[in-house]
Amino acid sequence: MDTKLTLSFNQEVVTKAKKYAADNNISLSRLIEHLLTQVTAKEYKSLEDFPVADWVSMVAEGEVEYKRTPKTSRKSSKNEFFSSKK
Repeated sequence: MDTKLTLSFNQEVVTKAKKYAADNNISLSRLIEHLLTQVTAKEYKSLEDFPVADWVSMVAEGEVEYKRTPKTSRKSSKNEFFSSKK
C-alpha cells in the first residue's frame, strides 16, 4: 500500500535527484523508497556506515560500461597539459 508523504529538501538536491531518477528510468518516489528500504533493512549506526554503492548498483539499470583512454607516456601527458594552458 502506498502512502503519501510530504518532505522538504534543498531545491538543488531535488533538481539533481529528479535528473538522476529520470536518467535511470525510475520515479523519484521509487528511488527514495528504495533508499529508505535499504537504510532501514539493517541496523546502521550512522549514515557513514551505509554502503551507498550497493543501492546505486541496484537502482541502476543496464550493463556497466567502462571506458578507458589509451595509456599515454608521461612526456605526452605533460605536453598535452602545457599546450592546453596556452
